[in-house]
Amino acid sequence: MHTKAMLDLGVRQDQLTVLLVDDDLVSREVTATVLTMNGFTVHTADDGTAALASLAMGEVAPDVILMDTQMPGLSGTALIAALRGRSHARIIAVSGSKPPAEVSAAADGSLLKPLEVAALRQLLEGRSAIQESMKSALAGADVPVVSVETLAKLRQLMPESSVREIYRAIVTDLSRRSNLLEIAMAKRDASEVRRIGHAVKGGCAMAGAMQAARVGARLEAVSFDSTGNQSDNSSQLLNDLRSAAQDLERILDGELPA
Repeated sequence: MHTKAMLDLGVRQDQLTVLLVDDDLVSREVTATVLTMNGFTVHTADDGTAALASLAMGEVAPDVILMDTQMPGLSGTALIAALRGRSHARIIAVSGSKPPAEVSAAADGSLLKPLEVAALRQLLEGRSAIQESMKSALAGADVPVVSVETLAKLRQLMPESSVREIYRAIVTDLSRRSNLLEIAMAKRDASEVRRIGHAVKGGCAMAGAMQAARVGARLEAVSFDSTGNQSDNSSQLLNDLRSAAQDLERILDGELPA
């Protein structure tokens, strides 16, 4: 299965075809839009199985496959091996944090989210093998609700209605993930909490929703002690994630009214 990029800007004969595999809707659609705007032909799949089916049916013949490294179901080195059985495309591992060593070794290169087109072009041209860290903004104590720089770039790339659609999708996704996070925390499921955090960090950072991305980064570091209790102050993180969604919604109503 694949979906079209959000905006169809026409196809140049010399542009590269990309198959983007990512289970996170926000990250997938923002990345697809940015790549399309920069001259790539983009097909997307929401998991590894869908990507393999698309290749098997001949729906796409990619030059490059960008695959998230943390997806449910078929993922990681197993997905890379399966993709190589169906395509000669270069496989680039994309992650919100440094990917496992075995994944980096199996792939043809690695990039961190939020994916930058310049870094991708450098990698494809053989100059830069990996970005070493996330945006420095995530490391700071205070972050804005939305990155002014990212918002400005999105407004240059697409109509205001499309920008609003992206942030509305993030608000909806954060609400869904907050509910899943509440369940995971009640079960003391640290692995699921970290998976949710990884998805939030990657998708939100890609769209410049820095407050929510920061919460995602903190969730990704959650751990539990031997008694099943959280070994840090992460009990507040669920409220922080919901607050980030509310703050983003206020931005929608003020800065990006319908």
